[in-house]
Amino acid sequence: MTAGPLVVLVGPMGSGKSTVGALLAERLGVPYRDTDADIVTAQDRPISDIFVDEGEPYFRELERQAVAAAVSEHTGVLALGGGAVLDEGTRELLTGLPVAYLSMDVEEAVRRVGLGAARPLLAVNPRRQWRELMEARRPLYTEVARVVVATDDRTPEEVAQAVLDALELKDV
Repeated sequence: MTAGPLVVLVGPMGSGKSTVGALLAERLGVPYRDTDADIVTAQDRPISDIFVDEGEPYFRELERQAVAAAVSEHTGVLALGGGAVLDEGTRELLTGLPVAYLSMDVEEAVRRVGLGAARPLLAVNPRRQWRELMEARRPLYTEVARVVVATDDRTPEEVAQAVLDALELKDV
């Protein structure tokens, strides 16, 4: 078995990475880790504040470091922030790992994320910005993913089961 996480979840904000990741970890009997939570803990402030105070490039460097640490240290279920795949080095780190891309369409994203949520990259015209983000990121999610699991009209439990099935993992 390859060293590193048992499952890595990637996908856009609102795709359910955190919820599904926690469910997968419970079902597999392994720890769960979220790189966005790692950054929030290390910085002692929300990601939206980091974007406002320091800018996106600063956040992306924190994210790159958090992903590298998690990939090397964590052996359970790992969820990455929506933009983590933008970094070429991060994509290289994910090569050969059991990565599941949780996909969803724009209507589902709007329903889940909402229009007033504290999402720094969706501050103005969320539908258009989400579409633009996905046009840039979808090929990168697909590049790193071993499997793609659609989350539209599925419960988190159904998505977790689909990830287990797609990666051929058995829960405990």
